[in-house]
Amino acid sequence: MKRKKHLGELEQMVLMAVLQLKDDAYGTSVMNELSDRGGRRVSPGALFGTMDRLEAKGFVVSRLGDPTPGRGGKRKRYLTVTQKGLAALRDARSAWVRMSEGLEEVLQR
Repeated sequence: MKRKKHLGELEQMVLMAVLQLKDDAYGTSVMNELSDRGGRRVSPGALFGTMDRLEAKGFVVSRLGDPTPGRGGKRKRYLTVTQKGLAALRDARSAWVRMSEGLEEVLQR
């Protein structure tokens, strides 16, 4: 049996942020989404390390946008979740649901 690559919590949150942002998912927008929706502040180093890891696992692909004067000619790195990434996120969500079954009373406190 092939071993699945599991997602850490931050990896899951980054994938969800990328999905929420659709075609506008790049470093700063993902950081803002994590903060606004997830209530989680992440350093740029932690975010970019996670983005690199997700890409190495095949869960996202990236493309570079056009250089912009406002960024000193730097290009934004846009992310898109792959089918493999969607499957991994679905698996993580299913596992969370299974593990939380029967804990409704405890978790509602």
